[in-house]
Amino acid sequence: MINITDKVKCAGCNACGDICPVQAISFSADNEGFLYPHVDENKCTGCGLCEKICPCLNECGTKSSNNASPDCYAAEHKSVEVVFSSTSGGLFSALADITYNEKGFVGGAVHNEDFSVSNFISNDKNDLKRLRRSKDLQSNAEGFYKKTKQILDNGDRALVCGLPCQIAGLLNYLQKDYENLITVDLICAGVNSPKVWRRYLDYIEQINGSKIISTENKSKEYGWKNLTQKFVFENGEEYFDTYKTSWFIKGYIQSHLYCRPSCYECKFKGFPRVADITIGDYWGIEKHSNAHNSDMGTSVVFVNSKKGQEYFEKVKKRINFEATPLEWAVEGNPALVSSMTKYGGNRQEFFDDLEKMRFDEVVKKHGGEEKEKSSMRKAAGVMKRVIKITGLNPAALYQTLKLSGLKNLRNGKGIICTRGCQINVDRSAKLEFDGIFVFGQKDKFPRSRDESKLYIGKNATLKVLGDFVVDAGCEINIFDDAELIIHGGKNGFSDANKGLTIICGEKIEIMSDVGMGRDVTIRDTNGDHYINTTGYRTSRPVVIGEKAWLCEDCTIMPGVKIGRSSVVAGCSLVTRSVPDHAMVMGNPAQVVQENVIWKM
Repeated sequence: MINITDKVKCAGCNACGDICPVQAISFSADNEGFLYPHVDENKCTGCGLCEKICPCLNECGTKSSNNASPDCYAAEHKSVEVVFSSTSGGLFSALADITYNEKGFVGGAVHNEDFSVSNFISNDKNDLKRLRRSKDLQSNAEGFYKKTKQILDNGDRALVCGLPCQIAGLLNYLQKDYENLITVDLICAGVNSPKVWRRYLDYIEQINGSKIISTENKSKEYGWKNLTQKFVFENGEEYFDTYKTSWFIKGYIQSHLYCRPSCYECKFKGFPRVADITIGDYWGIEKHSNAHNSDMGTSVVFVNSKKGQEYFEKVKKRINFEATPLEWAVEGNPALVSSMTKYGGNRQEFFDDLEKMRFDEVVKKHGGEEKEKSSMRKAAGVMKRVIKITGLNPAALYQTLKLSGLKNLRNGKGIICTRGCQINVDRSAKLEFDGIFVFGQKDKFPRSRDESKLYIGKNATLKVLGDFVVDAGCEINIFDDAELIIHGGKNGFSDANKGLTIICGEKIEIMSDVGMGRDVTIRDTNGDHYINTTGYRTSRPVVIGEKAWLCEDCTIMPGVKIGRSSVVAGCSLVTRSVPDHAMVMGNPAQVVQENVIWKM
């Protein structure tokens, strides 16, 4: 009879509950939110099946028969759309497609309506969207093993993807090798508490003032390596939480605060693996191969068994792949062979605080806050940047110090001017910096004579609220009483390529993480020129939405609002507002594609 006295010895796979012939085992969450089995002794017959199939008590038989040194590949799906929609390189989709096409069933983890996670299996290819992407928290597998066995006993094919402990639990539960089953395990650093996940979601809803309607783990919109959690809210807004900003990631990866106790002493590390095929992120592959350096995501694939090799041969036509040494993969993925280190603080106190403190505050308190550089080191870093960008040119240094102030620069706030900039700022103008505004950068051609020009008129305002880089050969004019607000980079970066022209006569606001190609023009005014058209105004405010992409030689005209994450194609003239996630093209620009997702 299963009796959990040491939580390190239970991975929460749920196999014992499914194997019990009299349904004497149920699962309930402990104070940390993890599920553990409980036996009703009045129902228990003492058959011992629960202990016999427990993967923490009995090593999975396939581990000894699988390859101790499996074939290793770096791979990406040939469809960029699939890669965009996947955690890494889209290998799970490629594997699943083979089974779907053979009218088989595919199983894995899915989000429920409340964003908890359960194991799920079906033969409906439309469910692939739910099964994609890692979930990073403990899933509930109650009933999953029973259903999988029924499918296999009926003679149907099945591909099941899960954590190594779950695959070991499934294989022990089945108690025989099914030729119509392919197992895929994931490289796992550790599973997080469902309770902590829910508190994180509550925090995200609180700071954004709206209810979450969908979320994506490792969204590619800021690149594969940024580990971005994307949220979409009822009010239509979106929020991207990267590894730089996410308190959940800081508590998980940095401080190891809330993984399941068994994950700190995982029994499923190393080789041979338990599954036919292993997949995960191929971290560090760009160090060894130039063919995998797009920051869109690359999968590592281990082929562990003969059955896995035969299946992988079917998959190859769907992917771009390269055989690599096993050592490369282990180097980038220490979680393959080692458990994460245990949190060294008071774990009980953390979970007590979780009940009464806001999520970010409790993670900060218990070690999730990044170590800040000392003020002296931070100041030194900024001053090195000043020296590099100005090239110690006297005029550039003078303008930089005059407009920024030495104290502000030391705190990472101000403008850094490059050699050859022309700057004319009226004494009554208002300057506000909350980040570094690099004006006229010439990194690629430091001796270039391309000038950048900045004019700020009487009572005009320039606000740069974050880091923003303007390349050489740009011109910004903020006329009297006008206001230009640039939010700079928040999760990714914001910069303006060579040839940017901004003509601001009333108000222009450029939101965070906007990308601009060469020779982009943004103007909110036609000067003092009038047309005898009803409702005509010489100036109308312009807003460039968060994470918009303005391609080369496009022009944004007065009164236009560019929607969030939209793309303005090259040489387009935009005369009317652009919806979120749209691509516009032409003169005048028209919507040519909706629901556009793009990577910075």
